[in-house]
Order: sequence, then structure tokens, then C-alpha cells
Amino acid sequence: MHTRAVAVTTTALLGAALLAPVSAARAAHDGDGPVVVAHRGACAYAPENTLAAVDKAAELGVDWVENDVQRTKDGALVVLHDDSLRRTTDVEEVFPGRAPWKVRDFTAAEIARLDAGSWFGAAHAGARVPTLEQYVARVELHHQKLLLEIKNPELYPGIERQTLDVLANQGWLDRRHVSGRLVVQSFSADSVRTVHRTRPSVRTGLLGAPAVSELPAYAEFTDQINPSYTALSLGYVSAVQAFTGPHGRPLEVFAWTVDDPAEARRTAGYGVDGIITNRPDTVREATRTERAASR
Repeated sequence: MHTRAVAVTTTALLGAALLAPVSAARAAHDGDGPVVVAHRGACAYAPENTLAAVDKAAELGVDWVENDVQRTKDGALVVLHDDSLRRTTDVEEVFPGRAPWKVRDFTAAEIARLDAGSWFGAAHAGARVPTLEQYVARVELHHQKLLLEIKNPELYPGIERQTLDVLANQGWLDRRHVSGRLVVQSFSADSVRTVHRTRPSVRTGLLGAPAVSELPAYAEFTDQINPSYTALSLGYVSAVQAFTGPHGRPLEVFAWTVDDPAEARRTAGYGVDGIITNRPDTVREATRTERAASR
């Protein structure tokens, strides 16, 4: 799967990176800077992980959106970042006696009653927590691409297979989607490995910045290494991209979460393949400007 042994030194990896082929994402977007991913939808402009945030990303012309998936008490998959409903819904008012308001303690019907938009502003009052089915349908409506994060998999045994089943039922595991419109990621290496074993055709991402010495093992089952932008360096990005992932392409690096234009230009300068941001319009403009200035 990759041609370098585990014992290869970091120095050797950096040298090999100079000869590594360009990743699929970078090749597809050459001239436009890194792929820009709308974090939780365009969540600087609409309530995170709602259909309104997907719509806003589409309005801004952003191809990729990122979301988070959790599971309800009765087994439905919903799109929500926190394992608690408290921060982004009115659950405390609707269900005052059920602290700490964990997602897994509420049914899908109960969650569907909650207002997931008023906290963001009156204009979004009445927005709902979408199910995964509703979310991918909206992404499909806009012909967008999806970076899906399996959140807290340790809380939801079997969520990897269930997520893949929903995606399959929604038509998202055909060749057209898995070849360029879908990546499933997690902070849990075990979760990412499970996704790869269950559906080898699906591209995967590991959130975090593992040591270079650990990359050969991860390259067996993940296509992306997606760290915080604060963990990046030119050397680290080059080292990651020197490895070949399970689909025969160089590992990609998608950095999160970058909103500041200067930081976006700096991050793009490291050679990352993608940038995850709450302000995709700002980052897109900043990175295109950086690319134009370097010509």
C-alpha cells in the first residue's frame, strides 16, 4: 500500500516528499489554492450543522461542506457537533428536567421538536436539528460534496456501519460519490479503520496530527491526515504527502479550523490540500490571492 518501511527516518521522508506525486485534491484545484470546506456548513453565517448552513455554503459557491454525526436514544442519526443538545438548541426550555441533555438520551421525535436556530439569531428561529438523511439530501440538492465526521464513536457502538448504511440508502456510496464527493473522518483511528474495512471504496480521514513514525500504519486505512492548523509545518505536510494511502494516491492534509485571512495564506503556503473554515468565502479569497501573488 505504501512503499516506505516503518523504520524510515523523518529526514528521508521529507526528501521523498519532493518527488511525491500531487494529490487528487491539489491537482483538481491547481490554480485556485487548497480545497475550501465549509465547517459545519457555512457556520459563521447560519446556525451550525443545519440545513440553512448547507444552503448558505451553496449560496457562497462552496463545493465541500463538513458535518458531525451522533445517534439518538432510538437509534436515529442526527447532525450535531456536541454530545449535548444544550448549546445549540432550546432543549433546557422544552425538556427542563432532563439534564444534562445528552443526544443519546432523547428520541429523534423529541429532538425534532427543538429550535436549533434561535441561539444564532432571530432570523433563524425554528431551524431544526437535521437527520443524516435530511442533511445528505440537501447536500445532494446543491450538488455539493461531504466531509462527514463520526463524532464520539465510543458513545455509539456500531455507528460506523449505521452511517454507511444511511449513506448507501441515500445513494451516496455509488462510484460517482465515493470517487470524489465523500470523505468520512473521525478523531478515532479505530473508527476510521472500521469504516475502511466495512466499505473499502470510501475515502477516509483521520483527525489529528500523528507522529511521522506512525504514518505508515495509518496509510493502510486512511486517505487524509487532518490536523489543527496550529500543528502544521511545511515539513510535516510534506512528510504526510510522501505516503500513499489505501486508494493509491498520496495522503492528503486538510487543516482546521482557519478563519483569519493571514492564517489562511500561511496555511496554504504549507502545501495543504484543503482548509476547513467557518468563513469559506474569506478563506477562498485569501488563498486565491496568495496563489496569484506567488506567480
